[in-house]
Order: sequence, then structure tokens, then C-alpha cells
Amino acid sequence: MPQIDQFESVFKSASKTLYEHAEVEIGPVLVVTDLPPAEADTFAGRVGDFLSILGADFSLRIVAGEEYTSAEDLLRLVEEAAPDLVVTYRNLGTTSWKFPHSLGDCVDVLTQVAEPSVLLLPHPLAGRALDHALENTDRVMCVTGYLTGDHRLVNLGVRFTHRGGTLYLAHVEDDTVFEQYMQTISKIPEIDTNLARDTIRQQLLKEPRDYIESCRTVLREAGVEVRVEDVVTLGHRVSTYRGFVQTYELDLLVLHTKDQEQLAMHGLAYPLAVELREIPLLLL
Repeated sequence: MPQIDQFESVFKSASKTLYEHAEVEIGPVLVVTDLPPAEADTFAGRVGDFLSILGADFSLRIVAGEEYTSAEDLLRLVEEAAPDLVVTYRNLGTTSWKFPHSLGDCVDVLTQVAEPSVLLLPHPLAGRALDHALENTDRVMCVTGYLTGDHRLVNLGVRFTHRGGTLYLAHVEDDTVFEQYMQTISKIPEIDTNLARDTIRQQLLKEPRDYIESCRTVLREAGVEVRVEDVVTLGHRVSTYRGFVQTYELDLLVLHTKDQEQLAMHGLAYPLAVELREIPLLLL
């Protein structure tokens, strides 16, 4: 390797993206249900208890099922209310919660068109929620295809983690994609395949770990009483995250859904939102 290339590689390797902490304020919260008014009030009471992490500054407004008849009506209600957060559940406005294969039209519109983030809860009638779901947010995980530099995701994760709780920052490199690249590299005689496998794998996992360490340092210096744990690995993403839910007894997943390059939900978000139905998801 030419000396100039060696110097450039060393320089780039030493360059690290550092976490930027910012307080996230959440005020008005809109709770959307398809329930009659009395049942909607009961559901909203559970939501209020679950969102105690937000302190005394947030307010709840409740939308009962009789207030809208379509996803278009619902979107108009959300736009008029202008909340910081919408809280609802999977398969809102349909009976398809009986079949765990979709989110439903209303939820699709809310997550992809409405401006505020959506806190998506297990359906109250489905009976799939884990025992600890909706109790608190002591154990929160941030999920993304590329964690490094995703300050907003981390800041929301911090905001929803109870004092003294644990924030898991997860980064899962797709092992199938990794192996595809390794197969290609193995066909190039000039490259030592074993060396490439080890060094590429180490670098792929080193960058998110370095970023997570900066999160840990910055939050400690800011006096934020949240324990930060790194979960960085190679794996099949959906099945790996399902394992995380069980292993770490997670209370909440925080992930992106909007993608500037497409109308459909952000790549990893949709399969996770459909399959991980046992706990709440905060969809940004």
C-alpha cells in the first residue's frame, strides 16, 4: 500500500463521530383509540401512567372511535391538535389485530404522513403484550440500521428512559450481507480473505462502539442518570432484535420509520413493527 494511502487510512480511523446531547421537550400528547368514550378514557389512564417519565409538563387529549370514520379523518384530527406525540395501538380501526400480519391503514398513515412521532402500543384486545409492557420504561433500546451519529434517536431514547434505568444502544450488522461481501473478496487473489474478514468485521463493529462510548461519556458529564449499554453484533436483524426483547426484557424500542427517499416505511422499521407486537414502539 502506498505511504499516502496508509496515512489517509490511519487518519480516517482516528476520526470519530461524537454524540451531541440535547434535551427533548414533549408537551401535548394525543391518545387515539377506536374505543367508545368510557373505554377510551380507561385506556388513556393507562397511557398516562406509562408516560409518567414525561413529568408534569405533558397533557393528554383523547380521541374516541366515534370521532372519525377514516384514516383521512384521523389525519385531520392530528393536524388540528398538533401534538408532540401520538399514542395509539396496532391495527387501529380494524379487526385485523386478530391476524399478526400488518399494522392497519390508520397506523400506516399516522407513521408516514403525520408529523409527530407515534408511540405504538400492543392492541388492548389482542392479549399479546408481555407482562411488563406498559408498566414503565426502565429498559429502553434504540434501534437503527446505522447508529453512529444518530443523535436524535439517542436523545429520544434518553428522554423515555426512567432515571436509574438502562438505555441499550443497538447496532446489528446484517451477517448475510457481510458474508456476500466476503464471498466476493475471496475471489480476488490480491486480497488476503482471512485478514479482510477479521479487519472489516472489527472496523464495522468498532465505529458504533466508539459512538456509544461517546454517548456514555457525554451523558455522564451532563449528569443524566441513565445507564448506557452497547449491543453491537453481527446477526439476522429481525430475529436478532426479537431475541433482544426477550433477553433484556425491554419495555420500549425507539426507531425511525420515515424515509426521505420513499413513501414506504423505513427499511428495518416495518418488519420490526409488525413482528414485535409484545411491547411498545416509539416510531420517529
